Amino acid sequence: MNILFWSLCLCATTFTALTFAQQIGAKGNQTILILLGPPGSGKGTQAIRLSKELGIPQISTGDLFRENISKNTPLGQKAKAYMNEGKLVPDELVLDMLFDRVAQPDAAKGYLLDGSPRTLAQAEALDKYFKNGVDLIVLNLEVPDGVIVQRAEGRLTCQNCGNVYNKFFSPPKKEGECDKCGKELSVRPDDRAEVVKERLSIYHSQTKPLIDYYVKKGLLDSVDGTQSPDEVFAALMEKIKKRAN
Repeated sequence: MNILFWSLCLCATTFTALTFAQQIGAKGNQTILILLGPPGSGKGTQAIRLSKELGIPQISTGDLFRENISKNTPLGQKAKAYMNEGKLVPDELVLDMLFDRVAQPDAAKGYLLDGSPRTLAQAEALDKYFKNGVDLIVLNLEVPDGVIVQRAEGRLTCQNCGNVYNKFFSPPKKEGECDKCGKELSVRPDDRAEVVKERLSIYHSQTKPLIDYYVKKGLLDSVDGTQSPDEVFAALMEKIKKRAN
């Protein structure tokens, strides 16, 4: 019964996605989705899925950094200089990379911003960049810090084949050993509780004003990110559908 129920939900969600994808750009408006959420909330996974279903590119500032640096573009050279000196890349340079990317033809009808804006200053700069006729939808994944720490702390990675497990949610059949290749599983240094808590602290200090900013504008919808990936996706699509109508 449960399998049938979720199959019907997923079919309905796919139909909604196709309908919305057809609406994007139909009125001449550019549709921009901003997906917010703490590190470890599953934001990246949902961004990839939303991008595919809605037919709009997923644009990640992390990917933009890597692409510009690997191609040795003028913007990449500037970013690398700051990074080599151990300095944060300034907002102006981050936004220059972003504006250069969203000006590409594949983003003409709309795009999804994954991990951007990160600060209130970036959000205000984006507002100035957006032209009239832009439909902005801001979605926020809510996951308690304790759940994120548990997800990270329990993550086990096989250094041989790359398989990932979680000792709390999806443990291997044999403790400490990969089901696929039999090699030893390990915890990545950046998955240690103290490291994750520090990342969350930084995220909250930067993002709380950002969330308040979009709430005051009446643009933000939040979704419970502790649900299953399929349930989170269905909830995100429902929020998008309501905003699009």
